Amino acid sequence: MESKTPRPSAAEASVALLDAEAARARLADRIVTPSWCFASMGVAIAVQIAATAGGLGDEHPWLIAAGLAVFAAVAGVQLLRFRQVNGVWLSGFASRAVLGTATVASASYTIALGAAVWAAFADLWWLVALWSAVGGVAYGLSGGRWMQRYRGDPAAHGPGESLAWLALLAAVAISGLAVLVLNA
Repeated sequence: MESKTPRPSAAEASVALLDAEAARARLADRIVTPSWCFASMGVAIAVQIAATAGGLGDEHPWLIAAGLAVFAAVAGVQLLRFRQVNGVWLSGFASRAVLGTATVASASYTIALGAAVWAAFADLWWLVALWSAVGGVAYGLSGGRWMQRYRGDPAAHGPGESLAWLALLAAVAISGLAVLVLNA
């Protein structure tokens, strides 16, 4: 059964697509991040890295939970502030800039966390602080870099990770953390 609605011509469809792409570009140019967004995310990650290293190195697993709580609180506040300032959600912002699935954020986090945990086991607490700070700065800068890249090409940088993939990564991370805590 055919639809009674007339189909647009190729030219009309092309114009509609160009208009949609232009609207997306205008929206990307108007997106702003809340004040101190990436700086606060960097501090939260630095605290989380230090707390995890301290929790594992000093055998205080409650520190790990405290660090995760700080990160979750800051991430939640920044996501809400972003929505209030812009009136829209960007899945890429949530997953890549805030949750750290962008390549630079995840790589710098992994390196800084590994180095901080090693330093904690070696009782080199000044190195724990240093690696935590380095990880936080890199994480914050990664978020700002993603935002710049998104504004330049929203189609390529807009999509975030799927919820299923994020859930799988969270499950693996929690499992790994449980193994570390149980063996500490």
